[in-house]
Amino acid sequence: MPVAAAPSRPRRCLLVDDSRVIRKVAHRIISDLGYQVTEAENGEEALARCKAAMPDLILLDWEMPVMTGVEFVAALRRIDGGVTPKVVFCTSKAETIDIYQGIGAGADEYVTKPFDQHMLLAKLQRIGAA
Repeated sequence: MPVAAAPSRPRRCLLVDDSRVIRKVAHRIISDLGYQVTEAENGEEALARCKAAMPDLILLDWEMPVMTGVEFVAALRRIDGGVTPKVVFCTSKAETIDIYQGIGAGADEYVTKPFDQHMLLAKLQRIGAA
């Protein structure tokens, strides 16, 4: 009699944005992809959540109170296990220099606001997170 494989744990995503509306839209898109979604309003709260349980994917705003997205991703990449999650900036900052700075800080991809399901899905597929 074959032994059933242990079910793999669901993928987890952390949404980090000070806008409740953006978190709500992104939550719907990400949960439709099968992720368990948790949320944080700023980088400091997100860092604490990552230290408690590292997610597989982080969707991250750039401009937030307390700690910016760039500060967050730089701090994330310095902690044990912090290299693992895929990080996607979701921001209105669309200048080339901003994209270079975000990727340089440790993000894997970059999507500009406003984004829709198709745009976000394409970015997630590109980094193997869809």
